[in-house]
Amino acid sequence: MRILAVADREEAGLWDYWNAKKTEGVDLILSCGDLDPDYLEFLTTMVNAPLLYVRGNHDRKYDVKEPLGCIDIDDRIYNCRGLRILGLGGSYRYRPGSDMYTEKEMVKRIRKMYAKLRFAGGFDLILTHAPALGYGDLEDLPHRGFACFNDLLVKYRPVYMLHGHVHSEYGSFQRELTHPCGTKIINCCGHVFLDIDPSQYPEQGKTGRKLYDLYIRSR
Repeated sequence: MRILAVADREEAGLWDYWNAKKTEGVDLILSCGDLDPDYLEFLTTMVNAPLLYVRGNHDRKYDVKEPLGCIDIDDRIYNCRGLRILGLGGSYRYRPGSDMYTEKEMVKRIRKMYAKLRFAGGFDLILTHAPALGYGDLEDLPHRGFACFNDLLVKYRPVYMLHGHVHSEYGSFQRELTHPCGTKIINCCGHVFLDIDPSQYPEQGKTGRKLYDLYIRSR
């Protein structure tokens, strides 16, 4: 599966100077947040692929104008051709406002997902806006990562974690890291192309979770 992952910055090469050859073969688009809803609508239309997104800490505009034709997967597990994608948007809370969370608030969100995680038998890719604490985050409060994301990675060992929030122009930017549990962590600021081999996730409807597989096959 070929994925186009985007975050934080609308790129002229994918918008103002669109060239279809750049996105040939893309099966899925994933947005890690802080992007114009018109940009997301443009991408899903022109690439002709589903676009899944989580919200960043600057996406309050989505309350007024949601990106049409795109799918919000915040607090959900979305199955795309067998690939189970968990969405947890937002950043560390550094001021009053929406789409920002304290560590305790993010832990509470994850706890509310436990039933869904058990039902699906885990997840293969986690889509977030903020990074995990100690893996691609910064020391300042606005760009701090969440410790509970590390707990999720250790428990479920997804193949990938995709995030944004820490921009490439920041001094400590790292595009790719590997978590001690084996998960590859990718900062998708701007855009990233990602090819996931089918051997890295279950065939659709063949996770071994009988009720979940039956649900997926019946959709």
